[in-house]
Amino acid sequence: MKHLKKIENMALFMRRKILDISYLSSQAAHLGGGLSIVEIMATLYSHILNFDKNNPYWELRDRFILSKGHGVLGYYSALLASGIISEEKFSTYLKNESDLIAHPIMNLNLGIESSNGSLGQGLGMGIGIAYSAKKNESSKYKTYVLLGDGECNEGSIWEAIMLAPQLKLDNLIAIVDFNKLQSDMTPGREIINFGNLASKFENFGWSVYDVDGHNIIQLVETLEAKHSVGKPKMIVANTIKGKGISFMENNNEWHHNILTKRKYELALTELEG
Repeated sequence: MKHLKKIENMALFMRRKILDISYLSSQAAHLGGGLSIVEIMATLYSHILNFDKNNPYWELRDRFILSKGHGVLGYYSALLASGIISEEKFSTYLKNESDLIAHPIMNLNLGIESSNGSLGQGLGMGIGIAYSAKKNESSKYKTYVLLGDGECNEGSIWEAIMLAPQLKLDNLIAIVDFNKLQSDMTPGREIINFGNLASKFENFGWSVYDVDGHNIIQLVETLEAKHSVGKPKMIVANTIKGKGISFMENNNEWHHNILTKRKYELALTELEG
């Protein structure tokens, strides 16, 4: 299946670009949570989202919100791979006066729909956008929101979880990057133990799918699955923080860290080997 190979190649390209720009920035970057969402972002931007890279203001474009704003390395690299931003723009990451900083700033010219960084806000934004589309019969676009699992500790997320089914937002798709680690070096279950996260969402009235967040076939099938009428879709994507680089995987030192020359070269050798 040609589209699966295309997504796989895009994911590899994105990982390489994440390493390149993190090293070139000479600054600490959110590598772990950027790498954990690569397959999700590659699947969305290569195969699922309806957009026109030459017309970022197209009214019928699908909307994407990165609620876990610190995952920008996975976001910016997807925008680059999709041709939405240029290599020149991508290379400005974390530089003075750059549009591409450590958390996304709304800029439709760059394909960035919303400003995010303060966790817990993106799903509420997505509900507003999806509800607006529902009220306007000519607006057939869908809204996608990518959440962090640690972010799901926020009360505002659960307010939104309750509201979306009430509004029958079957044009809303939320995805949780369930990598099970949080920024303070602690497994998420030791802060708030969600138990069976998928069943909780289901009990609130969502159509829920529990998948391997690095399995492209599962992601495609789930994202393409027909919506239950009147129900928003929730995808619990089980992921590995730092995925693709062995010394970063499940190692929370790489939640936010500087990629030295030695570590950069080691990561490249592993990625390209």
